[in-house]
Amino acid sequence: MAKEKFDIQQHVTNAIIKAIEDGAAPWRQPWTGGGAVFPLRANGEQYRGINTLMLWLTAQQKGFEAAHWFTFKQAKEKGGTVRKGEKSTLVVFYNTHETEDRVTGEEIKVPYLRGYRVFNADQIDGLPDEFYQTAATEARDLGTLSNPILEAFFAETGAQIETTAEPKAFYHHSRDVIHMPPVSTFFDADSYYATLAHETIHWTGHKSRLDRLGNGRDREEYAKEELVAEIGACILCATIGLTPDFEQSGAYVDGWLNALRNDKRYIFRAASAAQKAVDFITVAQDTIQQIAA
Repeated sequence: MAKEKFDIQQHVTNAIIKAIEDGAAPWRQPWTGGGAVFPLRANGEQYRGINTLMLWLTAQQKGFEAAHWFTFKQAKEKGGTVRKGEKSTLVVFYNTHETEDRVTGEEIKVPYLRGYRVFNADQIDGLPDEFYQTAATEARDLGTLSNPILEAFFAETGAQIETTAEPKAFYHHSRDVIHMPPVSTFFDADSYYATLAHETIHWTGHKSRLDRLGNGRDREEYAKEELVAEIGACILCATIGLTPDFEQSGAYVDGWLNALRNDKRYIFRAASAAQKAVDFITVAQDTIQQIAA
């Protein structure tokens, strides 16, 4: 009997679905200090998109605190030894290969997806000390006062942000406006800017920007967009050193589960769309360096 082909997309989707059902979605990973432990490759480069979610999920489940992840070979090259019995984590690699179009005979590029296995530094003995340090920033207790640097960061996005006494935070698609309650009504300033990050991800979906939003009437599409905003806000907050606000409604969770079960590729598209939204927001943002300094 032929060996069944390993389906990478289904594997990742099943892991995300289980995390949501268990009430432990990967973007609800534990936060050290005031920022997330952003997963890093052996060379210090940040993982992106779906790999960020998968490594956050593993770190949460296993209690890993180190930021760096290595292949078996990379660990050995750095002088480390993967401890006996440790299990690896799947990450994915996108690329293209050239082939001949069967109809036109022209050379075309076809995308493909490959998986490979990595270990967290906490699973490896003998690495240099620097690899056992986390990437988390220190917690910042801002109270209910606005933060000038974060105010400048969001102002530089170009998004129109209006503040009224209405106790609701939302992005108004037809008006292309983000509405926020006053900072003073939030328990802490971090929650305010995390909420603003979520709405700003929605803002990137306008037709004049990334053109991601539909008519807003379809419940499943609405749930999908909320998943993009949730993931995007988490990545954006980690980028600027904030702890995201993970309050969700049961309706959103049900919608996400239905979307994921019906389309194994959706979590990949959602993570990709979220990363594109964050990239759109953070391009040429010198303020990020000020925040991280």
